[in-house]
Amino acid sequence: MSNNIVEINYHQTGKSTNTDELGMREMQAKVYAKRKSQYLLVKAPPASGKSRALMFVALDKLANQGVKKVIVAVPEKSIGKSFKNTELSKYGFYEDWIVDPQYDLTLPGGDTGKVDKLVEFLHSDNPEARIAICTHATLRFAYQRIEDDRDFDNVMVAIDEFHHVSADDTSVLGTALKNILHNSTAHVFTMTGSYFRGDSAPILTIEDEALFDKVTYTYYEQLDGYQYLKSFGIDYKFYQGTYLDALPKALDTTKKTIIHIPNVNSGESTKDKYGEVDQIFDVIGTIVGQDENTGIYTIKDKETGQLLKVADLVNEDGRERVQEYLRNMTAPEDLDIIIALGMAKEGFDWPYAEQALTIGYRHSLTEVVQIIGRVTRDSSNKTHSQFTNLIEQPDAKNSDVEYAVNQILKAITASLLMEQVMAPQIHLKPRKKDEPAQSSDGTSLRIKGLHEITSDKVRDILENDMNDLQAAILQDTAVQRGITGDVSAEIMNKELIPKVIMSRYPDLSDEEVEEVRQYTVAQTNLQHAETESTVDEQGNTNDFLKMADKFINIDDLDINLIDQINPFQRAYDVISQNINSSVLRTIENMIDAKKYEFDDDELVYLYPQIKKFMFEHNGQEPSKDSRDELEVKMAYALSTLRIKFARKRAENESED
Repeated sequence: MSNNIVEINYHQTGKSTNTDELGMREMQAKVYAKRKSQYLLVKAPPASGKSRALMFVALDKLANQGVKKVIVAVPEKSIGKSFKNTELSKYGFYEDWIVDPQYDLTLPGGDTGKVDKLVEFLHSDNPEARIAICTHATLRFAYQRIEDDRDFDNVMVAIDEFHHVSADDTSVLGTALKNILHNSTAHVFTMTGSYFRGDSAPILTIEDEALFDKVTYTYYEQLDGYQYLKSFGIDYKFYQGTYLDALPKALDTTKKTIIHIPNVNSGESTKDKYGEVDQIFDVIGTIVGQDENTGIYTIKDKETGQLLKVADLVNEDGRERVQEYLRNMTAPEDLDIIIALGMAKEGFDWPYAEQALTIGYRHSLTEVVQIIGRVTRDSSNKTHSQFTNLIEQPDAKNSDVEYAVNQILKAITASLLMEQVMAPQIHLKPRKKDEPAQSSDGTSLRIKGLHEITSDKVRDILENDMNDLQAAILQDTAVQRGITGDVSAEIMNKELIPKVIMSRYPDLSDEEVEEVRQYTVAQTNLQHAETESTVDEQGNTNDFLKMADKFINIDDLDINLIDQINPFQRAYDVISQNINSSVLRTIENMIDAKKYEFDDDELVYLYPQIKKFMFEHNGQEPSKDSRDELEVKMAYALSTLRIKFARKRAENESED
């Protein structure tokens, strides 16, 4: 655990799982407090109780707010079970959640009939037609059959796993939602555990998103309030060759583990997914047998001799038996390892899972969040959960080195974002004269020169959108290039980050952009800072924060000092610690090669000048940090030439 890039410890307060007098957990009570909002967006992690939060709000709207019907749409049928009949009155609420079986459209049956049934539900005067559960697809097809958006008047439309929706014009569900918002009196309730825009098209347009009240419940609030789980780690392991050779060192068979093998179209895949499963079996141990009824394998662990129960979700043959077994598990001893490709991610519930071992970089931060959510449920069998990503290192001789470098940079970026998501938000406030810098309980810091918040728009961004803003910043191409440290802190903090803020929130004034920028830069730097204390000769304790390579006394915290620090310097430090020097030089060359666009004629012209420069300077290479513009250009040209030579060498070797 000590080698993790991200290692966070929690306090096991029990707050996120304890319930109040209405039977609500902490997150559910926060949502219920905003039950009168016509449009509500709930951002909360897996296992926080979003499904039941929706039930509480929906029942109140049916009883007290003039809503006549509720439609709950889930991405796939299996998730429909989250909204089955639930006794709420038993724990203090005034009504139970009851769904008429004929309107549970996630039960087995033909899809065409389900679309007909949803249309009938929407138009029915039957008092029993109050709540319908369906898939996103059923809602989408039913909407195409409905001629008037006003049919959704006084209807609550609830969309689970809201990140599936897109504001793109080609998204039927996204278009349906937009029309329902603008052309009817419908109430809209949306919820997701991963609202990170930037993976693809935005979920909502900026204008439509502004219509929604938001409830944000962070990963930290959720995990800190558990009873059993007390720490979480993220690690990135790098390998050369095939991942199957590196797997024995990465896999801990004593932990309940989900192994996600790479997509067959990815560079990490061997292109034989069934063969990969067989080889993973060999890494684990020796097959003893397979249960004919459940499809579960028993494998004797080669290290411990223990008999392990292993589920194969990669092979299609017999998969339904395996899935049925997984749905009905009730104890930790029912299963030890799952091997999957595209399954066992979103909505999959195995609370005993301790470790997610994912091979190959995942392009979507949403997917990373979903996988992590599989192992961060609270369970008495575990005190630590772990996400490990096994990624192929670039080889300077490989013609695909640019792709490999980008994958590593994105992986480190994802780990930084997850660190911010998993860790507590620090409450930042402007510091006035004679005020202490730190609160007595250490939950807030006061910073000299920090702007006062002047508008509700800024306050809403800082309180409800910080993780999503940080995700957008980290996914920006210009920012990612600067993550390795070759962009100055001033350019990063005062040019690149504000551009992302202005793009994401175009209606902010210049003053509001500066306020958001200051709090974002300070928050990001302080979350990555390390605290150190010293005692002076008089016995006084002085607290210092180490941000990048700078030590700042907490009493001297000033936004002008913080602005001199690249908030993503730690990403470069992580790369340096995890990759050998030759690979690190390859990464630096790749990034440098992107900074100038050279055509072949320019490189032919510059090459002899580079040789002359090195001869005149006793072999010293041109420096990209030089004040001489020509020397800087030669330095970047040299990086470009090295990449071209490496690719040519790789092509020649492949021809041989």
